[in-house]
Amino acid sequence: MTWTGQRWSSGAGQVQFVEADGNTPVPRSRKNQRQMNLRKAIHSCLFRLVGRGTRESSGKAVAFGASARSNEGMSGHPSSPVPPSGEPKLLDRLRAACRVRHYSIRTEDAYHDWVKRFILFHQKRHPLDMAEPEVNAFLTDLAVNGHVAASTQNQALAAILFLYKHVLNRPLDRVEGVVRAKKPRRLPVVLTRDEVRKVLSELEGSYRLIGLLQYGAGLRLLECLRLRVKDIEWDMNQIVVREGKGDKDRRTMLPKAARSSLEIHLTAVRKLHENDLREGFGRVYLPHALARKYPNADREWKWQYVFPSSRRSADPRSGEVRRHHLHESAVNREIVEAVRRAGLTKKATSHSFRHSFATHLLESGYDIRTVQELLGHENVETTMIYTHVLNKGGRGVNSPLDM
Repeated sequence: MTWTGQRWSSGAGQVQFVEADGNTPVPRSRKNQRQMNLRKAIHSCLFRLVGRGTRESSGKAVAFGASARSNEGMSGHPSSPVPPSGEPKLLDRLRAACRVRHYSIRTEDAYHDWVKRFILFHQKRHPLDMAEPEVNAFLTDLAVNGHVAASTQNQALAAILFLYKHVLNRPLDRVEGVVRAKKPRRLPVVLTRDEVRKVLSELEGSYRLIGLLQYGAGLRLLECLRLRVKDIEWDMNQIVVREGKGDKDRRTMLPKAARSSLEIHLTAVRKLHENDLREGFGRVYLPHALARKYPNADREWKWQYVFPSSRRSADPRSGEVRRHHLHESAVNREIVEAVRRAGLTKKATSHSFRHSFATHLLESGYDIRTVQELLGHENVETTMIYTHVLNKGGRGVNSPLDM
């Protein structure tokens, strides 16, 4: 005997259903009715999922579950939401593919923007309807008409290759004939020791401490801003850089000249954190789902940022209100102003502190391999660019005017 699910009549506390053969109605309680409705909903969802999996096997959709992954943690993100009953949009699938591979949100946003520009350049044609010639035309236009740098063109190419390989599952063949933007060899802007002191004297508060750590420990700006309290190892006089460039960890020195300023700074940061806790906040972003594994870790002092922002803000993915670290644009702006106030004519930025760190160590006679390890360079050739300072003047040659 099979049940048709046709409601015959209802009364207080129970609902009656008619069996398929038209026999006597079978009374069911409202609790049993909810259970039956739940079973029907589950069966309906399974039916739709199996159907979608069949379509995906024919290459008409993304991998099973991509819709759920692309929606997860994206509340408040600028990308458009995925329709609950339909297939995810192409750009949402792109974001999901980036997150599955643990790409940073900056890489994710950059890939999203480049793919969008690629589609708009070709009058909103779908990438499945395009191939190598269209990619070639887009990259050539960037170089010829857009006058972009070589690194910018390479980033656009990487985004498009990622789209075809990991989202559309149709890797492109060799893209040939592209007009490449010329990649010039640039020397880093290096400050002298006296110039470093002048710039640091023009900085105050957290900005001065950031400059001290960048010059004294060779940190990149984001590596410095992403430092957490636990990454400062006071007894060993060292700083642990977590998930630096290339997702690599490394250790570098903690400058003795910055210890006392850093201790005073952390005392003020701790008071700020305790005030956030009293107001019902005090949580911080934790990477790699650590917040689920350790539910209370994001409120602990050791996980807080060394350089927190002055204001709380909503997380771009989850929408949760937290206190993030200082934004790098604010630091860069303050350091550029300090360079101007110091009267320097060099085009120095916050990264010039890191360049000066490497150059001054090599000038003092430290081995280039040691400097490479402190900087976190994968290849020693990257570090060798700083050896230009070992050649005084025009590669060590005296001008005939001075002879």
